[in-house]
Amino acid sequence: MLSAGEAWRDCFKAFYVHKFRAVLGKNRLIFPGEKVLLAWSGGPSSSSMVWQVLEGLSRDSAKRLRFVPGVVYVDEGAACGQSLGDRAKTVAEMKLILQTVGFHWHIVALEEVFSLPPSVLRCFAQEPSGTKGAYKAAVDSFLQQQHAPAQGKEGLSQPGTQDPQNPSAPPSAAQTEAQPPIAAQTEALSRLFNSVKTLTAKEELLQTLRTHLILHVARTHGYSKVMTGDSCTRLAIKLMTSLALGRGAFLAWDTGFSDERHGDVVVVRPMRDHTLKEIAFYNRLFAVPSVFTPAIDTKAPEKSSIHRLMEAFVLRLQAQFPSTVSTVYRTSEKLVKAPRDGSAGGPPGPRCLLCMCALDIDTADSATAFGVQTLHLSQMQPPTPPAEAPTTPCCSARVGGAQGCCQGAGPCGRQDPRAHVIEQLCYGCRVNMKDVPSLDPLPPYILTEAQLRSQRAWVLQELQEYLIEDSDDEVQTGES
Repeated sequence: MLSAGEAWRDCFKAFYVHKFRAVLGKNRLIFPGEKVLLAWSGGPSSSSMVWQVLEGLSRDSAKRLRFVPGVVYVDEGAACGQSLGDRAKTVAEMKLILQTVGFHWHIVALEEVFSLPPSVLRCFAQEPSGTKGAYKAAVDSFLQQQHAPAQGKEGLSQPGTQDPQNPSAPPSAAQTEAQPPIAAQTEALSRLFNSVKTLTAKEELLQTLRTHLILHVARTHGYSKVMTGDSCTRLAIKLMTSLALGRGAFLAWDTGFSDERHGDVVVVRPMRDHTLKEIAFYNRLFAVPSVFTPAIDTKAPEKSSIHRLMEAFVLRLQAQFPSTVSTVYRTSEKLVKAPRDGSAGGPPGPRCLLCMCALDIDTADSATAFGVQTLHLSQMQPPTPPAEAPTTPCCSARVGGAQGCCQGAGPCGRQDPRAHVIEQLCYGCRVNMKDVPSLDPLPPYILTEAQLRSQRAWVLQELQEYLIEDSDDEVQTGES
């Protein structure tokens, strides 16, 4: 007969596991056989997420998970001021845990953002997920393949994939290790973060670069979903922080279960129903390993950044009123992702260069903070100089010799190249970029994509003006 402690332990585990499986089953976004990348930081929440997936793929699981998992770890030691020795020690601890898990794993250094292609900032078309009937058909097809003869399974298996039936077996290509970071890239990353004025802007920049790098890893290795370990408590803090940072228009994407802003890769948050207290109890009771890695705000004072201030505010309020986190979290569940790409069925609208959300566009004369910034940018941009006296270097010299340069008559002729980047950002990202004095330390892929977007916008505007003039000429010719 079980003791009271053992019974409570088993009941808590069943409750914890059920919440994880239920949030995945209710949304039905992950199809059987789909490749899913688990973003693992080594912390308690993401470690618990990896262990939930590991147990869900086992044969003894009541409701088995049917996707193919992989794990990615981003080494952010250079941005946090860690030495190479400390970073190597942390990576070695990560490898020991990853080898125990047995999934595909990828270890990448944050310095690799300086070698990313500009295409990482482009939103690719998403394949239609289908209806509930399509999901049921996919499950039935997957079960039929499992019950097929052994020779049939061999023909369906692909090299380098993990067998969902036996996650403990070593895969054919189990790991992808990052190359040792180049000293020049490490120095460039340190120079970038040292140039940022405030800790708030540093945290936002670090989150942006981390997201871009994980997105690139997912696209390179064929993952269509990315799982993050954001807990209920963390999402409640993030909601309040996003409001303070001017990102209220994108709360549904930043805190919802799914985030489809990238198109072909969807970010899901299966731990959003678990509080930090529940995660800590589960990891302690069932010996879930985790690795402590110092963050960029470790040991920072409470009022050093908006993120730290909101975290202290919510946690202190939660200690006094235990329903605080759940109330904020339930409010985030009611947020609806309003389409901001224009009319339904129309062409997609412009997106933010950094966070890749749809631009919250307002005219310069509107009574909003974004409208005031738009008016300020329009005043910063002087009239276009003549073609024979360009004021800035040619765009073909800065963007790999692109053909068809505007020869000083288009975006290259502006006196303030910073406006090229700022005008392509949403309100929240514009506020953060105020604390970045110079854009030169930014990774090249951001500046290159900004220049390419400016060129495309200028060419499109010129083409529209030409078509209007041509139609006016035809009307005048017909009247004469």
